[in-house]
Amino acid sequence: MDLAYLRSHPHLVPTFLTHQRIRETPMGGGSICTATRLTLDDGASVFAKGWPSGQPPPGFFAAEAAGLRWLAAAGAPVPEVFAELPDLLVLEWITPGPATPRAAHRLGAALATLHRAGADRFGTRQPGYIGSLALPTGPDDGPWPAWFADQRLAPYLRMSADRGALRSADVVEVERLLESIDEYGGPAEPPARIHGDLWPGNVLWSADDSAYLIDPAAQGGHRETDLATLALFGGAPHLDRILDGYQEVWPLAGGWRRRVPLHQLHLLLVHTALFGATYRTAVMSAVRDTVNA
Repeated sequence: MDLAYLRSHPHLVPTFLTHQRIRETPMGGGSICTATRLTLDDGASVFAKGWPSGQPPPGFFAAEAAGLRWLAAAGAPVPEVFAELPDLLVLEWITPGPATPRAAHRLGAALATLHRAGADRFGTRQPGYIGSLALPTGPDDGPWPAWFADQRLAPYLRMSADRGALRSADVVEVERLLESIDEYGGPAEPPARIHGDLWPGNVLWSADDSAYLIDPAAQGGHRETDLATLALFGGAPHLDRILDGYQEVWPLAGGWRRRVPLHQLHLLLVHTALFGATYRTAVMSAVRDTVNA
């Protein structure tokens, strides 16, 4: 099996793996999926994502593959999809490398170009996921603040409350923000084509001095969301250069820095819904920083 054969016969990958016709090298997986480097007969490598045990949620890998292709159609730097199966996703192998200021600047410009390609509405038309959690599919023509509150904050607030990750007083405080979200959303903008889960770990810095977007929750959203989440969890390397590259292509609306905590709140609530109270302080800081900005 070589890359050409893989492209034309993706359904045979499990058979070749079962019969040990492809060399597998386990890699450090993320918190959701397993990760494996597959070496083909011609020496080429590909990257495979699987589900740790049992079956993944319905359409899980199909959603990721569709998101990667949708982002690629707008020129985004993403790995090529080689095979998309119900329990396996096979992608182009990207050799990791150091993050550099030049790659960061180019990434910022690429993000601006991606966002500017737009989406026909906020949300998704097909099932999608963020981590292992389903994304509400309710597409919406906007305005953005109401959609963001209803479709991207409230569902994960409920999940977080149900698992005890947030206290009842916390829930009341977040709900108060959702009720007044129009005050904090900034100028109206059309739906952007966004990655949707762009924390720093979903940027893959490569040996060819580039940066690739991986593991998307692709959707129509607000462009400031991608940039805000890049600042989470210690921030992406050379974030200032990413922002410089972005602003050169498509300058952000005034006051965007004040809105960063609001845009981060979605991903933070996803984390309390998935991982529990460890992220409670970050959620409540984002709420208070939004209100007090």
